[in-house]
Amino acid sequence: MNASKRIALVTATLALTGGVFSTPASADSASATASQEISAAAYTCDVERSGNTYQAGYYSGRTITPSTRSVSAAGIEAQCILKHRGYDPGTVDGVFGPNSQAAMKELQRDVNDSGAGLVVDGLPGPKSWGWLRVFGW
Repeated sequence: MNASKRIALVTATLALTGGVFSTPASADSASATASQEISAAAYTCDVERSGNTYQAGYYSGRTITPSTRSVSAAGIEAQCILKHRGYDPGTVDGVFGPNSQAAMKELQRDVNDSGAGLVVDGLPGPKSWGWLRVFGW
């Protein structure tokens, strides 16, 4: 499958699933191949500062915890911002796996040094999103 078809497939999948993609356990080989290409995709990050917050353009909220097993817009957004801030989430693929969680834990510990009192769980939940996005803490 060429790159433009993969991008179209990812875009359509994310639009139809509300920003979440997950592979069914009983997928046939053609579906499994397409799923592997989607989950292995690396996304580009163009993080911009808007007022006092960072935005990458994949997810604008602060409440959804990214999936650890499937591609999500929140996962891509969090990975992009972590990378921009100097925390290495590994490949920006939208799946908030072990590398992304380690990067988020590092950010949570750093934020806690200023007295934020975040739970260091490696996931950007409703309290951590604000600290992930905010400029200049």
